[in-house]
Amino acid sequence: MDYTKHLYLILYPNPSLVASQLAPKAFADHYQIGSTRFYNGKLIFAEIDPGFRHPYFELESLLKQVVEHSDGTPKATKFIKSYRVLEHIELSAIQRLYLTTPSGEMLGLDSADEPKPTELHIRVLAEVCPLSMLVLTRLNSRDFGEYITEPKNPKGAPSLFYTQLDLDEDAFLKAFERNPFMPAPFEFLHPSKLRDAIMEMKSNTAKITKGVALRASMDRISYKQILHGYWFARQGESKFFAMPQFHDIERTNFRFWRSM
Repeated sequence: MDYTKHLYLILYPNPSLVASQLAPKAFADHYQIGSTRFYNGKLIFAEIDPGFRHPYFELESLLKQVVEHSDGTPKATKFIKSYRVLEHIELSAIQRLYLTTPSGEMLGLDSADEPKPTELHIRVLAEVCPLSMLVLTRLNSRDFGEYITEPKNPKGAPSLFYTQLDLDEDAFLKAFERNPFMPAPFEFLHPSKLRDAIMEMKSNTAKITKGVALRASMDRISYKQILHGYWFARQGESKFFAMPQFHDIERTNFRFWRSM
């Protein structure tokens, strides 16, 4: 059987460029349950234009090794690179984004126009790849990408994959004032730490960003908390993948919706 060769950019949990003869769903199943390498958690990856080439990657020679096994089964994974991958991927080569749940359900996202920025307020952004901090910022999501990929930014990176989380900071502050023992909006961050960070941002209007968690683990952030979708950014360029509305996910992909 003549299998198609795919290029996949793994964004979470281990950033890598991988070649495979498996279609996206089969690739996700292999990564999560079909390999001898144990993994239990979410997988986020993107399909890359198979014609993409960059001198940083030895694609021509390595793709020649992506062939069926002797028994005719497809080659599941051939790792191309696992270091400084995202910064060497052209954003125009990113075709589709895939989200999976720990139970193996998958949702594909298409690129779309970026949402119009809302009125100025404090936003919560989760960096995913290659950085992984939880950040408060006054910038809208697109401007944050431009800020964080600025070459002189000591806390930045040449390219970044990230998302905005759904949090109304004023409603959270009022709820915390009523009940300081309230459940945390994000399970890895104590609500008092989040309250203190928001208050610091409100009292210092010159402050653009504030890190509130050194690691924003996607396994501990529900897909229900994703606001708008996901961004890829590099200096002067961005690409956005829209998250469907919850009722649309329930209607078209019930199994994923149920495990979000």
